[in-house]
Amino acid sequence: MSMVPSLGYDPATDLGSLSQVTQFVGAQVAPGPVHGPGSVRVDPPGRSGGIHHPLSLEVHGYDVNGAPLVTSTQPSGYTPATIKKYLGLSGTGSGQTIAIVDAYNDPTISSDLSSFDSTFGLSAPSSFKKVSETGSTTSLPATDAGWSLEISLDVEWAHAVAPAASILLVEATTSSLSDLDTSIDYAAKQSGVVVISNSWGISGEISGETTLDSHCKLTKAVCVFSTGDSGHPGGYPAYSPYVVAVGGTTLNLTTSPTGTVSVASESSWAGSGGGMSGYEAKPSYQSRVAATGRAIPDVSYDGDPSTGFAVYDSTPYNAVSGWFQMGGTSAGAPQWSAIIAAADQLRKAKSKAPLAAWNSTNSTFQTGADLYGLTSGIADITTGATNGTCGTICTPAVGYDQVTGLGSPRPGIDTTLTSAT
Repeated sequence: MSMVPSLGYDPATDLGSLSQVTQFVGAQVAPGPVHGPGSVRVDPPGRSGGIHHPLSLEVHGYDVNGAPLVTSTQPSGYTPATIKKYLGLSGTGSGQTIAIVDAYNDPTISSDLSSFDSTFGLSAPSSFKKVSETGSTTSLPATDAGWSLEISLDVEWAHAVAPAASILLVEATTSSLSDLDTSIDYAAKQSGVVVISNSWGISGEISGETTLDSHCKLTKAVCVFSTGDSGHPGGYPAYSPYVVAVGGTTLNLTTSPTGTVSVASESSWAGSGGGMSGYEAKPSYQSRVAATGRAIPDVSYDGDPSTGFAVYDSTPYNAVSGWFQMGGTSAGAPQWSAIIAAADQLRKAKSKAPLAAWNSTNSTFQTGADLYGLTSGIADITTGATNGTCGTICTPAVGYDQVTGLGSPRPGIDTTLTSAT
């Protein structure tokens, strides 16, 4: 069959056998530069609130009828071992809790996480708990297969990057903004939660959104949001000044004969949500950014599904399940959340407070200021695809840009954040 090339992977560790590939029934392959002929976008129509989760599946090939093949019996994509070597984190998230907010129920997430861990030789998280937006462990939302894919990505890769952190999965009753905000509120009140991962958002912005910003105006934790996979503009709540907004890149890693993992190349990804808000004021931490309002993203992470991540999901999606190679800015939110959890572990060891969205003592955006003050642990992404047709605003450049933000993480990012205020 025709295979999509996987640039930058270590074939000895990163690519599973595709000799047995499952047909993806009824999929639509998104055309154009954002998603290309090699990926399937998993982005359900907004129900009551217009919420989308920016997630794409890499297509491994096509059957005789032209249907895309997206699952395999073995992992395909970057593995936890490779990403661990790429990030070079000193912390593991020990003593910290990562909350993950998604909509609907994934009935197989506990067993899927166990399968993921078993495959890659990971220990189970210190604690894994799944609750509804009200905290119930028994009265959970209805199952949604598309959101189950999202949940599998979020949980498995938050755990992969911060393997010793506890994970609290909060499942909103529906994908309405109201239910998802209620889930954030619940997560923020739970002891030990230092970061809340959110791989969802609205396409664009909504009038009156500033009245909703308070859900993430947190003094003991910080919300992390994906910016969307449709390029310019990105989507709210990523535009909130109280959140860390994560865009997307194409990251090619290479593994040396001795096992060292390094960045062969990294460029902007056309799907990366970005742009300037029409409603949110420019926050103080962006004082040097050439924009008149809040600009996103703040940072980036690998989002291109062709350089995506191995994810296991056994809740059938369009009649298929198993190992998927997933991408989208959805991949960046949980992994940046895990980086923050690793940094907070190191901060706690130095008797420092966890990174938070808001410092009420001096009325400052703490995490925003810390990120924009970084001098190491992050790489400026200066080349690659535009994320729209809006000239310089949609073009990667030296320094901050509205495609990749400040850039992507590099070894030392957690220790650098440990030294921040």
